[in-house]
Parts: sequence; structure tokens; C-alpha cells
Amino acid sequence: MAEIKAGTEGVVVERTGEDRAAGRPLVVTGPGELRAVLAGRGRVGLVPTMGYLHEGHAALMRRAREVCDVLVVSVFVNPLQFGPAEDLASYPRDLERDLGVAGGAGADVLFTPDAGTMYPAGFDTRVVVSGVSEGLDGASRPGHFTGVATVVLKLLNLVRPDVAFFGEKDWQQLAVLRQMVRDLNVAVDVVGLPTVRAPSGLALSSRNSYLRSEQLERASVLSRALRAVQVRYAAGERSADRLRQAGLEVLQTEPEVTLDYLSVVGRDMQERAVMDNDVMNRVLIAARMFGVRLIDNMPLDPAHGHPGA
Repeated sequence: MAEIKAGTEGVVVERTGEDRAAGRPLVVTGPGELRAVLAGRGRVGLVPTMGYLHEGHAALMRRAREVCDVLVVSVFVNPLQFGPAEDLASYPRDLERDLGVAGGAGADVLFTPDAGTMYPAGFDTRVVVSGVSEGLDGASRPGHFTGVATVVLKLLNLVRPDVAFFGEKDWQQLAVLRQMVRDLNVAVDVVGLPTVRAPSGLALSSRNSYLRSEQLERASVLSRALRAVQVRYAAGERSADRLRQAGLEVLQTEPEVTLDYLSVVGRDMQERAVMDNDVMNRVLIAARMFGVRLIDNMPLDPAHGHPGA
């Protein structure tokens, strides 16, 4: 594994074993410094995040650490993917926490650009990925996936990783990014890894920090609803309406759920009346609970829950 450290005046020196033992990756804020640090360092992995790192992020980092020589974790709360009434200002931020989680999972570099670095004066370009971005969260959060695609393409251009790692919790986002990479011939392998869950079944998310412990337990109704759909699918049901109904029956037991959508979709992210047996079929949910918008998804066939890159 590469050991790296940025010295003064652009000189790059080797990172010591003591630095690694301290559990703190190198913090880099500028593109020039990042390029200097990564020059000639072998196979580079990237885990893009918006910070407030948790075990779900750490699982991505540990996987990246297994197959890459250098691991870069980006921490940037991207204003382009927040709508005007969303939680950009209050989104949880804690760089010290992030350093600890990233260092503990083996990250070499924490890339923390500011908004002025990512979107300098005069910035006027957006990346629009049609089709897979247009329903579900794309319909509920107009412009969201344009913001995601734009920032991720910028990060890929800045880091130039060989492999980029994303969680499957944001399934539609993963589909959008895979489409973007294919369409624009970006030289990177996009790897999706299974959602990491709390013991209750709730998908881990930075936004879970908004909820108290009792609320987190009640929010697990979302994953129970998804599992109910899986059970109905495993029993042979292929009607999309009846599959959805299995999940809705579970959601109706929790009065705090305000449902945005509960959808069963194919690999193209499109809903259909009757599902086939494609292993890429998914059930996705978005709902508000206790004032917090939460998302989750599962494969309709749990035996095919990790289709890989």
C-alpha cells in the first residue's frame, strides 16, 4: 500500500507508518496539491461523500482498500444537488469525525474542497443524464441528479481514479452515474456495494443523525415494507400493484410515514405493470418521518442483492 504525505512547496514525501498508525489521512483542499499527492501512486480508488461519515461509508473504504494502492475519500456538501427548500444549511458536518472514520477504514487522502474551488466564478456547466434520472427522486427533487452528475464528474476529473465506489442505498443515483460514465467514456470502474443497515434494518444515512433513538427504531418500518414486497415477489407475485400493496400494508402501521413513493422498477428505472424475473429489478421507497426525508431500496429477489460493478 502506498504511504503518502504532502510536504511544503509542492514537495511530496512518503507518509510514515506513525502517520498511518495515528489514524488520520492526509487532508488536501486544492486540485494542484491533490495532483501532486497522487502522481505516480499506482491504482487509485475514490469514495465520494458529503461527509458526516458512518459505517456505510467505512464499508466502501474497506472494500476500496482491498483493491487499490491509494484511497481518496472526498468530503464535499454539494450545493448543486439541494433544492431551495432542502437542508443544505443544516446538513450535518463534522470534519474531525470524518477524519477518524476515514483513517480507521484505511483512507490515505481526505479531499475537502470548498464551494469556490468546485464552482469558481463563472462556472456555468451542468451534466444532465436523461432517462434513468427522470422518475422517482428525479421527479420529487428537480435538478437533484443534475447536481449529482455534475459534481461526480468533476471529482472523477480531479482525482482520476481507476475505481470509484458508491453505496446501493442511493440506487437511482448509482444508475445515473453508471449511465454518465458509459455515455461520456469516463475511464473509471463504478462499483456499487450493498447497503449497510442498523440492527433494526434501517439503512444507514448521514441524515439519520436528525432522528432520536426511538424515532430511528420506528423508521425501520421502511425496510420492513421493502422486505414485505420481497416476500410477496418470492411467493410468485409479479403484479406491480399487488407487490406495492404488500409494502403499503406495512407502512400503514406507522402513522408518522408520509410517503413520497413506493415503486417497483426494472433495470432501466422504469415502472411497469407486470414484473419479469430480471435480477436487477428493485423496490424503492422515499418517505418523510419526523420531518426527515429517508430513502431505501432492495432487490426484488434478495438472492441477487449485489449485482456488482
